[in-house]
Amino acid sequence: MGFINPVLPDVDYGEWRTKTRAERIKPMVQHWGVAGFGAPDGVYLLYIAKIIGYIAGGLFFASLTPGIGAFWDFPDWWDEPVVFQKVVVWTLLFEVLGFGCGFGPLTLRFLPPLGAFLHWLRPGTIRMPPWPGKVPFTSGSRRSVVDVLLYAVVLAATLWILLAPANRSAGGLDAQVGMIEPSRFVPLLVLLPLLGLRDKMIFLAARSEVYLSAVVVFLLPGIDMIVAAKLVLVAIWWGAATSKLNRHFPNVVAVMLSNTPLVRSKAIKRRLHRGYPEDLRPGAVSRFLAHFGTAVEYLVPLVLFVSDGGTVTLVAAAIMVAFHLLILTSIPMGVPLEWNVYMMFGIAFLFVDKAQYGLADISNPLPVALVICALAAGVVLGNLFPNKISFLIGMRYYAGNWDTSMWLLKPSAVAKLDTHVKKAATLPRRQLVKLYGERVADLLAHKGYTFRAMHTHGRALFGLIPRAAGPEHETGYVVIDGEFIAGPILGWNFGDGHLHNEQLVVALQERCHFEEGEVRVVVLDAQPIQRQRQRYRLVDAAIGEFERGYVAVSDMLARQPWDCDIPAHITWSRAAANAGSNPPASQAARQDPRAV
Repeated sequence: MGFINPVLPDVDYGEWRTKTRAERIKPMVQHWGVAGFGAPDGVYLLYIAKIIGYIAGGLFFASLTPGIGAFWDFPDWWDEPVVFQKVVVWTLLFEVLGFGCGFGPLTLRFLPPLGAFLHWLRPGTIRMPPWPGKVPFTSGSRRSVVDVLLYAVVLAATLWILLAPANRSAGGLDAQVGMIEPSRFVPLLVLLPLLGLRDKMIFLAARSEVYLSAVVVFLLPGIDMIVAAKLVLVAIWWGAATSKLNRHFPNVVAVMLSNTPLVRSKAIKRRLHRGYPEDLRPGAVSRFLAHFGTAVEYLVPLVLFVSDGGTVTLVAAAIMVAFHLLILTSIPMGVPLEWNVYMMFGIAFLFVDKAQYGLADISNPLPVALVICALAAGVVLGNLFPNKISFLIGMRYYAGNWDTSMWLLKPSAVAKLDTHVKKAATLPRRQLVKLYGERVADLLAHKGYTFRAMHTHGRALFGLIPRAAGPEHETGYVVIDGEFIAGPILGWNFGDGHLHNEQLVVALQERCHFEEGEVRVVVLDAQPIQRQRQRYRLVDAAIGEFERGYVAVSDMLARQPWDCDIPAHITWSRAAANAGSNPPASQAARQDPRAV
């Protein structure tokens, strides 16, 4: 890999550009199979530096606690309860500022490498209320001065906690200093959900299901807090493991490990696939690692929780640290790096250093039970009704079963986005052109297509494009993954298709007034755990939804990443409705533009 320039497949660009989209994707997929995204080494050094900065920041704020000791004496005080409290709040601040998930080149953010506070401190940008029209004072999509001030106050509330002394009794814990007074956490616990009702983006970007849940348990007395925090981590592991009980996850493993910068051997990476280079579905190694990893995520946290120290605890802790190190060192797309560092710290602090505390030591089980039940409800509902619940709340992180979208814009629509939408950054393609020129930008954009195509839902998204755009789909439209629409326009993205579905289409239509056919969007819901199908909708920005149906998971699994002949089972279409009839749910239409 180069230090600054990306590693790209060796193709005759002129000839390659004359091919169909599927034909262009195929060599990109084959290249990803042994080289990953092809990011330059300088990008990985950037992320390493960011992790170091994150760790240093946490230690710095912890060291400001009166009586705890100097920064460089952290081996003597890392296990103080107040340190864990401040690490959690620091991580939340790091995320909600935009330096955590969704940062940098591996999310196609270059100039600048983040949105977040650059976007959310700017009145007039788009906000996304979760229940507009249902919750008073939340309707509309324009960020007001009040929204900006509320976000700024949330940032101030986190700093107020980070600068707090440890005046509260540690409540039976072995501690040299106390804990933070509960009153310090109240403003954050009130203001962040309140802000989330105005803009779900910020609530999700704070990774509230992880860190705000932990802040809630900081209201409890010492031992109850420790046991509840353990249960929060177990809920996260089990929630993530539950979401991986699907047929998509082996694809995630193959894609992620193909992209790891630590393993440069092409021979090893070829073994991740069923029959490289012509069969890029996950091979036996990827399938084994997927199932083994899911079992580890279920069983080992249980051992950690019920063991009370000694060899068993240390072995279980080592396994879970290795589990998170594998993810961390793969530097996966979306880059949830700090989350993995936090989880490893939580393992050491909660399950090793505080191994002796368990359920029997809780003095008041009701609040602990309420927190865990709330997390469990998010997981259950998120898997049963993924079209209603964010994949973060449902903890479907790296399950490969995500809500997604693909946007098709005519060049005139791209110009309108640039002109009429207030934002902190341009679309990724323009950023890439500034850095590398048109040719490399085009190839890297197709690497983005490749990431999507190598997951099962990518077959459906690309297969539905002809139905959405008709005969012009190859030459008349610019195809952009919904993630890379949401990133610059909303200030943040992290794989949640709820951020770039019809709600965003409506917000953009209010500003850009697209003509019919100027913007078409393929919206694909995630698979409910109880069904083996994924629902889709085809949407025109000017006239709304014009077709809906579903695709079968088995059809996606049977195809290569570059195969775009997915059968679409149409359940409703505007054309049929206008003609007075609609096809039965069992009718399937092949992905042929003539079928539109």
